[in-house]
Amino acid sequence: MISVCQIKAARSMLNWSAAELAKACGIGPATIRRYEMQVGIPSANTSTLLSIQTTLEGAGIEFTGDPLVNPGVTLHLKRDT
Repeated sequence: MISVCQIKAARSMLNWSAAELAKACGIGPATIRRYEMQVGIPSANTSTLLSIQTTLEGAGIEFTGDPLVNPGVTLHLKRDT
């Protein structure tokens, strides 16, 4: 699972709003905002969190570390060739 701070950091690195992330995941923007008001791993439907994680990973985000102890986020930019 991913933590709230990882979701926020990933959105920031991608310069995405909560509404943009929600649209990309196919969930409501209020859901993203509700999750981001929590601490640690959000109390959420597992499939919804997995959808958020998969969407962010597809955009180039790598989640690193333990989400509760040492959460991290890395952005892998795609190079134009």
